[in-house]
Amino acid sequence: MKSFLASVVLVFSLPALAEPTYTIGVEKAAFLPHYQGDAEGNYQGFAREVFDRFAAHSGVRVTLRVMPVDALLPALLAGEIDAKYPDNPNWSVPAKTGRDVRYSQPLVNYVDGVMVAPRRAGLGLEQLRRLAVVDGWTPRGYEDRIGTNQILLVSTRDLPRMVRQALLKDTDGGYYNVVVAAHYLNNVRAKPGALVFDPGLPHTRGTFNLSSVRHPELILRFDRFLDEQRLELAALKERHQVEANLSSEYIGMEQWKVDFIERKKLKQTGGN
Repeated sequence: MKSFLASVVLVFSLPALAEPTYTIGVEKAAFLPHYQGDAEGNYQGFAREVFDRFAAHSGVRVTLRVMPVDALLPALLAGEIDAKYPDNPNWSVPAKTGRDVRYSQPLVNYVDGVMVAPRRAGLGLEQLRRLAVVDGWTPRGYEDRIGTNQILLVSTRDLPRMVRQALLKDTDGGYYNVVVAAHYLNNVRAKPGALVFDPGLPHTRGTFNLSSVRHPELILRFDRFLDEQRLELAALKERHQVEANLSSEYIGMEQWKVDFIERKKLKQTGGN
């Protein structure tokens, strides 16, 4: 099956022959604040700024090739692209068996879990009967209950439809990247807090890494960049909110809402 490939070239002032050009495959997907890639090859968000900085800081030429999600790994293994982002050592393990896939240090942390209506938060796993999952996603931690029909898996084509199903009570919750789901609710749907992450339900913590098969030197360059630009990247993460409250009970919420909730709690307890 032919897939649409589009490229965005980041060119910097060093002579073209001084450094190699690396092609990094990235996802054609709406996944803000992490990234957004479209059919025209446009790519933006936190990851785009990271790769811009990497190219400028390291003096290399980087081409970002926007590709369908399911085409990325085959393209990496076939040598059609030099690197893939995002990737993780725990993803697609059978397909990578026997291949020397190299991974960078983690660029960003993530949590995948279930978003529920606030009234359903804390009800527990037994009360989760219908779970919406976007096509292509695997709800880690729920496989056994889905296999024994204790949970009905409701397939949905994208995040907006998953959110709509949960808001209309067609499902008891939706499984997705928590920060991305919260960003959509806060900034696109304009319904901040309409769905919240339930930390009492099974969820997965992981990292987004850069991977390569044929270019370990690219991974070394990227690791060096991550080390040398650690403070700058921390500020970039904060600006894009890609790890918003990732270690707290307010995971995925923007800071203004966290502050509001804390003030409300303080008032209820008679604090100053």
